[in-house]
Amino acid sequence: MNIEEVREACISIKGATESFPFGDDTLVYKVMDKMFAYMGLESRDGEFWLNVKCDPEKAIELREHYNGIRPGYHSNKKYWNTIVIESDVSDALIEELIQHSVDEVIRKLPKVKQAEYNNLSNI
Repeated sequence: MNIEEVREACISIKGATESFPFGDDTLVYKVMDKMFAYMGLESRDGEFWLNVKCDPEKAIELREHYNGIRPGYHSNKKYWNTIVIESDVSDALIEELIQHSVDEVIRKLPKVKQAEYNNLSNI
């Protein structure tokens, strides 16, 4: 998966928006006005990174099994992972972790907002 395919996977999420609140080089994805992913558009040491929310126990387990999954860059390392896009992390797992991140965001919303999200149509 390349950076454009990651962008397409993030924006295809039901209700997802993308913006540049941190400057022209960091793309942010939100659902219900809550961030679920962000990535730099400039490579770091030849790598492109995607940051996603993650259940804390799952985050640790993933970091232990994949060289391409690290504690979240510039974020709370308990709840965020950084995925090196072109690494030992499969495309299918990246897509799964994007959806897991969305699920983590929605799960923490008030019940009314969760219901609102669940009633959104996927455009």
